[in-house]
Amino acid sequence: MRKLKVVQIGIRHEHASGKYKTLKKLPDDFELVGMVDEKEFATTPTFLPAGDATFELYKDEKFFTLDEVFAMRDLDAALIEVPNLDLVPVAMRFAERGIPIHVDKPCGEDLGAYKQLLDLAESKKLPFQMGYVFRCNPGIRFAIDAVKSGMLGSVFMVETNMNHAYGGEVYKQYLKTFKGGVMFNLGCHLIDFLIEMLGRPEHVVSLLKGCSADDPSLSNTLAVLEYPHTHAVVAVASQDQMQKRRLRIEGTNGTLELCPLEHFKGRGLEIALKLKEDFGNYRAGEQTVGFPPEYDRYAAQLLEFSAVIQGEARDRYTREHDYTVHEVTLAAGGYIKL
Repeated sequence: MRKLKVVQIGIRHEHASGKYKTLKKLPDDFELVGMVDEKEFATTPTFLPAGDATFELYKDEKFFTLDEVFAMRDLDAALIEVPNLDLVPVAMRFAERGIPIHVDKPCGEDLGAYKQLLDLAESKKLPFQMGYVFRCNPGIRFAIDAVKSGMLGSVFMVETNMNHAYGGEVYKQYLKTFKGGVMFNLGCHLIDFLIEMLGRPEHVVSLLKGCSADDPSLSNTLAVLEYPHTHAVVAVASQDQMQKRRLRIEGTNGTLELCPLEHFKGRGLEIALKLKEDFGNYRAGEQTVGFPPEYDRYAAQLLEFSAVIQGEARDRYTREHDYTVHEVTLAAGGYIKL
């Protein structure tokens, strides 16, 4: 495959610096033509994990205006990394011009506006990728396959969390700007793979609180996705000092647990699996399923995006899936009823 010419639109999304670092690790696959600083047009709240040091990261890059980017004739794709509530209107401007887009999460608080973006991408057959972080995660892929193949029997309970303990008071103030709090901001990553695993739920229960009496934000959140025979519990809290994000699935033929959900420090993920009866290559009883080490959170996903753009791979996700994920995310965050 050839090297793609890409631009990164925005440096203020929580994942913007990570996407930038990944692009720089893949010089044979991507030529980063330059960046756009969204300060001239972004109007919604943001949180910079590294504070002012974020801007130092990009000091050697070329910066363009949006109009200068739109004038480029050989651009292959754009990564939209503006603040959450600016994602859809900015992405729409690229979709209108037929430019393939990778869009970070979550895509705003207006489901109708997001649907317009997805419909436009669909009508133009435009390569479109959402930036949910677990899409290429090998442990999550195994878990999805385990449920769909029937390895675990009839699944009756799924529990997963996206807890953390970063950001301090600045992050609390940031979360206050979202009606759905930290469920809206982080729960979407979990909901993405739950929808792929289980489909659209029949009903969603949303519980949103602060972690303590003096916490002004919705930092202690939980949602229950109800299915005919399954409860899927999604928890996101901002004061978990262990910070061990996990997934546990229980079925009539077995239980699967992945903790942590991701790891990039030289050792691979491990799944604890216990089966009542043999299934394929997996025996009855307790066993560990290991995976090779991964070294980057975003590389596999961006390489998949490149392959889709160049016709070397099929998009694994439909726009209907993307819509359902955001619909359920908004229900989990208390914006809509489902």
